[in-house]
Amino acid sequence: MPAEAAGASQPPGLRELLRSPGYGRLLLVSALIGVPVSLAAFGFVSLEHELQHWVWESLPKEWGYSRAPWWWPLPALALAGLLLAPIVTRMPGRGGHIPVHGLGGPPTLPVEVPSVVLAALAGLPLGAVLGPEAPLMALGSGLALLTVSAAKRASSPRLAPLLGTAGSTAAIATIFGSPLVAAVLVIEAAGLGGAQLTVLLLPCLLSSGVGALVFTGFGHWTGLSIGALSLPSVPRAHLPDAGDFLWGIPLAVVVAVVMVAGQTLGHRFAAFTAHRTAVRTVLCAVLVGACVAGYALATGRSPEEAALSGQATLGQLAADPSDWPVAALLALVLFKGLGWGVALGSLRGGPIFPAVLLGAALGVAAGGLPGLGVEAGLAAGISAAGAAVTRLPVTSTVLTTVLLGSQAADSMPLLIVASVVASVTAALVHRVAGPDRPAVAGPDRPAR
Repeated sequence: MPAEAAGASQPPGLRELLRSPGYGRLLLVSALIGVPVSLAAFGFVSLEHELQHWVWESLPKEWGYSRAPWWWPLPALALAGLLLAPIVTRMPGRGGHIPVHGLGGPPTLPVEVPSVVLAALAGLPLGAVLGPEAPLMALGSGLALLTVSAAKRASSPRLAPLLGTAGSTAAIATIFGSPLVAAVLVIEAAGLGGAQLTVLLLPCLLSSGVGALVFTGFGHWTGLSIGALSLPSVPRAHLPDAGDFLWGIPLAVVVAVVMVAGQTLGHRFAAFTAHRTAVRTVLCAVLVGACVAGYALATGRSPEEAALSGQATLGQLAADPSDWPVAALLALVLFKGLGWGVALGSLRGGPIFPAVLLGAALGVAAGGLPGLGVEAGLAAGISAAGAAVTRLPVTSTVLTTVLLGSQAADSMPLLIVASVVASVTAALVHRVAGPDRPAVAGPDRPAR
């Protein structure tokens, strides 16, 4: 196609917008903010991972236990609630938005960043069944807005959402295993097209790419672990056949129903903690601890498997599915799912990481069905869970592809179908269960 024809096919005004000095400065700022934002995010996730390791592994051994005993989550989560209560009631920003309301929303203001960081560090390492993705996005958004004055933000209404989104993608560029996942999430969540899509996409890709580079470099240089969502080892996949789809589609429906049930529970607890917030936040944290302890009592396994965000347990499950009896997997879904639902409405963190583990557990549990297999069940479960909890099927498919690595190519048709089926099922069940709330909001779709 000739260059003139290509230019003529562009949406009106796009060429002028990309050539404008203001947009050029925005791209430059996006690239520059990727460095400090990713450094701050790296420090946050490294500290959170080290605290988690100390609470759940080092400290029990210092007290003479080979692993955390079944009752360990009770005092740990009680402490988390006590630390979190004054943050969510007194500090600006209240520790960030409630997880069940989604990942997005208005940009986090710089003054709100301390409460977001403190709330995440108070809850996540002590066993809150939530992920680090929402605090990271808020951290990146708040730090990015430090680059412009309040007066400039007020005079340019579109500037804050663009910079905030770019900062968010830089912060989560590596925690999802790839900067591409963060960029796709932003694109799909924003629900934009044409020139608007390009305007939002370019700063986000630029900042996330710089952020991923900094994450990778600092991780190699310092040797610190950030606990990113990853699968070091996965079962060997095969081309999906009729049996995979015969079981994969109902599996996706079941996963979606479980995700919606957890989110519905989260909305109930969000309403519960809206009044007498401090006391009820502590009560909810203790209830999460009871769910985790219940898993350890019921299975005789470590409570750490049901606590926390689930990255480590997901890696263990994918590396050795045979080590997990079906009863243990179902208990994990029951107890961790209940704890996740309570935490969604009362604590602070992200909703996606635990959901992915729950979907993986259901998939592996269904792997023994005739004609399905553990490999297909794992892939379909992860893809369906991500799509159901976010209602972003493209993002879920890309995330599952990144997690499965070289095994994803053969499973791609099943991943896509499971993602779409789960997304549609979740939307339909949400309409029946209550008001339809976006699970993940972009810069133009407020979630709070």
